[in-house]
Amino acid sequence: MTQTSDIPVLCNLLESLFSQEAEFKPDRDLQAQGLRSVIENDNVGDILVARDNGNIVAMVNILYTVSTALGARVGILENMVVSDAVRGSGIGSQLLEQALIFAKEKGCQRITLLTDHDNTLAHTFYQKHGFDLSTVVVFRQTLDF
Repeated sequence: MTQTSDIPVLCNLLESLFSQEAEFKPDRDLQAQGLRSVIENDNVGDILVARDNGNIVAMVNILYTVSTALGARVGILENMVVSDAVRGSGIGSQLLEQALIFAKEKGCQRITLLTDHDNTLAHTFYQKHGFDLSTVVVFRQTLDF
């Protein structure tokens, strides 16, 4: 499991991920705040990591909610990222497989994830691991305070 002392390394991974995405931008302060929220609140979610020689080289978040359609806990898989140094080594596949086992142990009956519509490498990766393309379309609205 992750600890708040892991946040700087996790922020580095998120910076790599958000630099590739169309909708999100790296912001260390905001990412650290979000990571801290997940790490310190068991009911919010969990962050799983993969280590190589003791160093964190990959991460994935599982955030929890309840599906009224299923009447059960479900997970939202977010921020799956593998450092460039180990990409292609199988670490991402191992981390995803462990995350799915972990989510099932936590009582999740479904995992949902989002990717950029043009990220065909991610689409292929997730389909290889049993995910199906949904017919649901995502809409967002930022709520300003």
